[in-house]
Amino acid sequence: MVQQAHSSQLKEQLLKKLESRKEEMIQIRRHLHQHPELSFKEEKTAQFIADFYKGKDVEVQTHVGNGYGIIVTIKGGKPGKTIGLRADFDALPIQEEVDVPFKSQNEGVMHACGHDGHTAYMLVLADCLIQLKEELAGTIKIIHQHAEETPPGGAKSIVESGVLDDLDAVFGTHLFPTHPAGTIGYRSGYAMAGRTYFKLKIQGRGGHGSSPQNANDPIVAGAHFITAVQTVVSRRLNPFEMGVVTIGSFDGKGSFNIIKDSIEIEGDVRYMNDKTQQLIDREIHRIVSGIELQFDVACDLVYTADYPPLRNDEAVTEEVVAILKKATDPDIKEVVEYPVFSGSEDFAYYLEKTPGLFFNIGCKPKGREEVFFNHHPKFDIDEDALLVAAKAVAYVVCDYGRSN
Repeated sequence: MVQQAHSSQLKEQLLKKLESRKEEMIQIRRHLHQHPELSFKEEKTAQFIADFYKGKDVEVQTHVGNGYGIIVTIKGGKPGKTIGLRADFDALPIQEEVDVPFKSQNEGVMHACGHDGHTAYMLVLADCLIQLKEELAGTIKIIHQHAEETPPGGAKSIVESGVLDDLDAVFGTHLFPTHPAGTIGYRSGYAMAGRTYFKLKIQGRGGHGSSPQNANDPIVAGAHFITAVQTVVSRRLNPFEMGVVTIGSFDGKGSFNIIKDSIEIEGDVRYMNDKTQQLIDREIHRIVSGIELQFDVACDLVYTADYPPLRNDEAVTEEVVAILKKATDPDIKEVVEYPVFSGSEDFAYYLEKTPGLFFNIGCKPKGREEVFFNHHPKFDIDEDALLVAAKAVAYVVCDYGRSN
């Protein structure tokens, strides 16, 4: 009972602090939105984050992992669990088409996935936790992560650095415009797809278009490959399993009357579990071997698993959902189960090592007839979602593990 009363008191103080700093979250988000930086090039963004913590009574580690990752360790004054909270901060190579006063000032670069919002709410939440750390039970590790958008990503290297080996649980959120601000979405178990990138170079023998018998046409071989790989999902995968094979690029441009010497094909594979990943991997390699024999060409296949499927721990999900549904907060209006999403997230690497939950924060802009999804040049958010995200994570920090 004493522990519950203490948690309730801390929570009340924390929520009030967050509410009073909502405008600050918005201003930070807008500053970051104006100055986006691409994955592995986020030098100024990382400096902005590090500068935010200067003079605060907290441990800050910079250049964690394979880039500009930052870990901020907040040690509470009372015993408890060690929890990781992650926010990513890289942008995308997209020319912004949103007409706002704080539009991107970096040509061809845009925060089109909400990472500016993730960082803004997390900075203010972290600062509030630092101010209340004597009342805080356990340790909070704030994970400001670089390079979520570009493989190999930042998460894997941060995990491999060992700085998070002591975590009992890890949590992350993502802004999604599918639901209005105030909606929190979750999915237990496998929630997001894994992703593999492949590039196939087919080396044939060039020649004159009038004499195909003297050449080995790599375009014909490539066309057969494209047709064949579509049968992996339609004829090799269980219909109740999720799998996607996409050919995104076929570089075979040449002259109309010349048989090319070589071509390159690039593609993308999505899957919801490791078994499906292994099946698609095996079948694509078999098809490539068959193409070599059938067309007497040489194939060089680069096949790289980028991010694993994201699997939320079932027990952690159940506890967090109960916490959020129990919250009588005017800013948290609905906690709903989201469908499985075929997009990928390198937060999956944290969840491979540590039980946790990656959940969504609705941010559908008010009054918009047409809503543009993440990675669109017109992507925008309802900035009320920043406080919702901060509060949702605050509830988790205060209440997670209290029943154990």
